[in-house]
Amino acid sequence: MSKFLKSITTTIEEHYDELTQVEKRIADYFINNMSQDDYSSKNVASQIYVSEASLSRFAKKLGFKGYREFVFAYTNQINENKRLDCLTEFTIHQYETILEKAYAIIDNHQMVKIAKWLDGYQRVFIYGVGSSSLAAQEFYSRFRRIGLDVDAQTSPNDIALNISRVTKQSLVIGISISGITEEVVNGLKAAHQKGAKTILLTGKRSAYFEAFIDEIVRLAYIPNMNVSNIISPQLPALIMIDIIYTHYLNYNREGKIEKLNETLKQINYPLEKS
Repeated sequence: MSKFLKSITTTIEEHYDELTQVEKRIADYFINNMSQDDYSSKNVASQIYVSEASLSRFAKKLGFKGYREFVFAYTNQINENKRLDCLTEFTIHQYETILEKAYAIIDNHQMVKIAKWLDGYQRVFIYGVGSSSLAAQEFYSRFRRIGLDVDAQTSPNDIALNISRVTKQSLVIGISISGITEEVVNGLKAAHQKGAKTILLTGKRSAYFEAFIDEIVRLAYIPNMNVSNIISPQLPALIMIDIIYTHYLNYNREGKIEKLNETLKQINYPLEKS
């Protein structure tokens, strides 16, 4: 690997034991002082009381032609770290925005109602395609462990074919961040026509849904989320699934914890104590 691609601080640490005491003082300076503005040999030498020749020898021991080349690579790393820090901060801020929006729009009475429906219907179907299929699979995996009779349909064909299994005793949940996923919307419409209870998790609300959706669960949404712009589009759905799961788990809690322990025991995975 090119020395310019490897972290300079990592390179220093790798060679640390080979350095003289003076060179170790130089190494400590560069490991711990990445916020300096002036890394000229004259300035650094005067700050840590070494000669400029010592700086040159130090750089050569790390594999550089001289101190100037070392400083060039070192400052490039600092600038790259600053750029990455900004990108990291921006991404985390997007997560915070999603959480704040989720907190602002959550309807706890609706969550309690859905928990009761999950407990009361014979069979639950969860629909999701594309990125929403990941959320649907997570719903299936988590709720199955606590005894819910649930099945996930994650392809357009499977959603269409599943209608023959839907009855008045079914609860059908669709996930569509955009609210325009045709296969999911049509699947919910068909389920409603057969008398099933329907729920849609979506970031876009529309009066059109009210004719065949019993509960519209709003998801936190930021522009272009459905095309994976910065934030994974399934994140708002996963947050809502966690909230629904918590309400469902605490509705008739003892029986569900017993089922969870039974499931985990079967796969030899004991429930950790909190």
